Amino acid sequence: MTKMTTQDRLSALRDVMAGQNIDAWIAADSDPHQSEYPASHWKTRAWLSGFTGSAGTLVVTRENAALWTDFRYFIQAERQLAGSGIELFKMKMPGVPSLYAWLRQALQENDVLGFDGWVFSAAEAEKLQRAVAAKHIRIACDRDLAAQVWTERPAIPGEKISILDVKFSGASRQSKCSRVRDKMTDLGVQGHLISSLDEIAWLLNIRGRDIAYNPVAIAYLYLSQEEAHLFVAPEKLSEEILALLASDGIMCSDYDALPRFLKQIPADTTLLIDPQRTSQAVRELLAQRCTIIEGENIALPLKAIKNACEQEGFRQAHIRDGVAMVKWLFWLNQHVGRQVLSEMTIVEPLEEFRSQQSFFQGLSFNTISAYQANSALCHYAAKPETALTIEAAGMLLVDSGAQYLDGTTDITRTMTLSEASAQQRRDFTYVLKGHIALATAQFPKGTSGAQLDTLARIALWKQGLDYGHGTGHGLGHFLSVHEGPQSIRPENTEPLRLGMVCSNEPGLYREGQYGIRIENVVIVVPAEETEFGSFYQFETISLCPIDRRLIDASRLTQPEKDWLNAYHRRVCDTLSPFLTSNEQAWLAEAAQEI
Repeated sequence: MTKMTTQDRLSALRDVMAGQNIDAWIAADSDPHQSEYPASHWKTRAWLSGFTGSAGTLVVTRENAALWTDFRYFIQAERQLAGSGIELFKMKMPGVPSLYAWLRQALQENDVLGFDGWVFSAAEAEKLQRAVAAKHIRIACDRDLAAQVWTERPAIPGEKISILDVKFSGASRQSKCSRVRDKMTDLGVQGHLISSLDEIAWLLNIRGRDIAYNPVAIAYLYLSQEEAHLFVAPEKLSEEILALLASDGIMCSDYDALPRFLKQIPADTTLLIDPQRTSQAVRELLAQRCTIIEGENIALPLKAIKNACEQEGFRQAHIRDGVAMVKWLFWLNQHVGRQVLSEMTIVEPLEEFRSQQSFFQGLSFNTISAYQANSALCHYAAKPETALTIEAAGMLLVDSGAQYLDGTTDITRTMTLSEASAQQRRDFTYVLKGHIALATAQFPKGTSGAQLDTLARIALWKQGLDYGHGTGHGLGHFLSVHEGPQSIRPENTEPLRLGMVCSNEPGLYREGQYGIRIENVVIVVPAEETEFGSFYQFETISLCPIDRRLIDASRLTQPEKDWLNAYHRRVCDTLSPFLTSNEQAWLAEAAQEI
């Protein structure tokens, strides 16, 4: 069978659109649970367009096709869309129309705009409807047109579910559900439908393998004050787990039974859904019977604030992960320039070293191994046919992480494989200054990620430099490596609370040359109480040396040098007992005082 090109796929889609009187159809890589990283079954935009970045929206009309993506993927999208006939729109760049503005221009009055309401959030569907209402554009949100042309579409995953022991979670599923029900009472709602996979996993202390790198199972959860209904494919549950869940009052039904169940909810029920995390199709089903209250999923902030057990698990996981990182850096030092290595093969030993650590469950995302100019692509993904050969020269950026039963890790180190240029050292040092500024911040209770984001950028801004991504994201506890509601980025006003876990990862990217990112994971912990209130700070838990060869010490203040030296002493003191004598000697050299 001849492989379909992007043009073939778009042509086939347009034939279906014409048959159903659809003038424009929107495709996004999303699933019925609004997952950041959906299973392959739902990667519709990637299949249609060939663009594989994690963020992007494709619009196909009868004559045109356009794709919107953010700064992280500009270069990648240019490469992957070349020759496809799809026009690339770089979001938030000067003169670039938004998706909504483009639709208003491209569509005529009374045209029909279609999308699959099962994979579009209720919030996004509402914004879309408002955006085109003035032109009287009709919305058809019940159209999964891709299903009619994607003949080799992967099946919905059916991996087995496992139970996360309370010694790792620190709280039982009964206690977590009780906290949610208490909040439901406060809000005056009788029911709460949860679609988010990580929140379901956290609430019920279950984990799955349905989505690569994300230990979640595809499911829905409905909670009332009296009952809990888990909707999940029956083949995922062993008899033992079924009995365990039943003993805690959790009834299990087939995943596909959700629509029928929703239609049977008593009509006088007041029900809470999160429009950002619930599909439009589900909202429409509920709106036919219930009074809907829209608000944030109750479990979202509960999950984000790690309990003492989870926090200690994070610390221990990062010690083991640091051991694996140092073992790999030592290996790298021994092998670069002595054998043929590529962007792909160079990180295979890193996964092996991680797999040797206790409680290892897999990687937390696809490792970014980016050499030279490829490191300027924030989310570069090496492929066998295009992976660069690593030489004993130039810059290498590796962003990697792992899933352990007691925590999730995410760390980026940028290193030079030869003598660094003055510009490289200057750039790296200003990124490091931003990293240290955030790592050492003390801030009052109620401070948001948007406020703290500035601290990581000031040193760069003073040099006329900047980076286009957020400075930090939340992390799940043996869950998704990206977790909200908190993040450290310009637009996030969510206050950082004690026990939240975030990344600290400023960067700098010079297209066609190199990229720099320094990433550690931090926990929000108490700093002090004064007459002015409670103050918080960050505890850095990632342990791995920062490449001193890339630092221009003359550009660091004494307090910045003190922080770096203290950090490196802690790295050595904590990790050395788990290393060989040769690895210890290498680490001692790499972590010398500056």
